[in-house]
Amino acid sequence: MQVRILSSGVGALSESDISLATASNAIVIGFNVRAIPQARDLAKRDGVEIRYHSIIYELLDDVKAAMGGLLSPDTQEDFIGYAEIRQVFGVSKIGKVAGCMVTEGVIKRGCKVRLLRDNVVIHEGSLKTLKRFKDEVREVREGFECGMGFENYSDLQEGDMIECFETREVARTLD
Repeated sequence: MQVRILSSGVGALSESDISLATASNAIVIGFNVRAIPQARDLAKRDGVEIRYHSIIYELLDDVKAAMGGLLSPDTQEDFIGYAEIRQVFGVSKIGKVAGCMVTEGVIKRGCKVRLLRDNVVIHEGSLKTLKRFKDEVREVREGFECGMGFENYSDLQEGDMIECFETREVARTLD
């Protein structure tokens, strides 16, 4: 990403500065200057943003922040837990359910899951059900057994691993 300076000059911000910003869909930055009243009125009418600064470092930080807002956020993945499928059950109305042992971390209802067979991802989706005995639960911790049903997926085998993770968006910055 690159900053383009469309115009620079000395003196008060004028109507021509605002007109150029309007045509270019840009913002106007004034350093140790103000806009003349006619330029302020034109900027308000045309929806042009004017930013005033008297400290150069604040101006630079403001430009970086404005550019950072144009960047799309990164998606970051947070590992939550692993479970091993010990047995597969056929349940009417639900389909196949995996009888699992949580081997690491926590499995949470609503989290995203990956189904791994021989360390190869064969499915990525979400949990439909998470049960401990007959009760629907919010999470199951390491060392406990649980039953899992998957949204729109039923090719389950004993020995498959289930990786549970959450995703979140992180704002990118210009550094």
